[in-house]
Amino acid sequence: MTFDRRSLLTLPLAAGIAPAAFARSSALPGPSDIPVWPPVEHFALWPGLPPGAPNPLPRPNPEIATRENGYRDIKMRGVARPEVGVFRPQRPDGRAVLVMPGGGYFLTSLRNEGIDVARVLNGFGITVFVLSYRLPCEGWADRADVPLADAQRAMRLIRANARAYRIDARKLGVVGFSAGGHLAGSVTVLHDYPAYRPVDAADRHSARPAYAGLMYAVSNVDPNRSHGGSRANLLGPDPLPAVQERFAIDRQLRPGMPPLFLLHAEDDRTVPVANTVDMLAAARRVDIRAEAHFLQHGGHGFGTRLSPRSPGSLWPQLFDRWMGETVSI
Repeated sequence: MTFDRRSLLTLPLAAGIAPAAFARSSALPGPSDIPVWPPVEHFALWPGLPPGAPNPLPRPNPEIATRENGYRDIKMRGVARPEVGVFRPQRPDGRAVLVMPGGGYFLTSLRNEGIDVARVLNGFGITVFVLSYRLPCEGWADRADVPLADAQRAMRLIRANARAYRIDARKLGVVGFSAGGHLAGSVTVLHDYPAYRPVDAADRHSARPAYAGLMYAVSNVDPNRSHGGSRANLLGPDPLPAVQERFAIDRQLRPGMPPLFLLHAEDDRTVPVANTVDMLAAARRVDIRAEAHFLQHGGHGFGTRLSPRSPGSLWPQLFDRWMGETVSI
């Protein structure tokens, strides 16, 4: 689904935003403009209906929501046909990431943890792909596998077209935020899990990321241990123990899995910092390379919007340098 200035006139508005506030701009977004989703360059994941499609399909339901300091985010629900937005840097260096916005598996924060992240990482020469994935709580069959299937399929399609995107398929990683971090972790540890039946030649490519950036990420779906909303929306009521264990990312880490970059604020009241502490401990147990940054302040859902005075605002630079060491530019 594409929405721009004209179609935004019909969107549900949060906090009384006037239609005149919406505009398409190639500049970095400020408090008075909203970027278009999807961008001009984008692709659909599935040639027809996605696997497990309900009848009727979810109805696309984007919302412009005002956050602190007048910042306007794009919150997406009702993804019936998942797609990937492509954000190219002026001087690509071959590195690429698939970005997965968070939202508790109930929505996706497409601007704050997608578009804005892409624009920042583009500045380091990184080609960025932003995934608008299906939400498991919207009627899909095999609900817990739905976001993972979209992430696997996106990784394979990107690799299949690496030359066209001017990227090195060996330097393709994932970055995820909150529940999107759980999804990024899922594709990291379950890249070869059969979340869907192959549909074309692209599915012969690997979905394994070269590395993973997990930002204030949900690390497991254990009751009373992680983020309850993400657990409920992903697994539904009374999940089978085997399914719950499959998506306990910290317990699925094995030797030889991709290196991890971890970021979390200690004052996060949505996803407890213990999630990232557990991931770091699990990586150490199985000798996976991991770099962790714990912020004293930052809360949850900050994306790239921390104050320049905050040490945490430097995480994109730290991630860029860590990637340089990890994938050997």
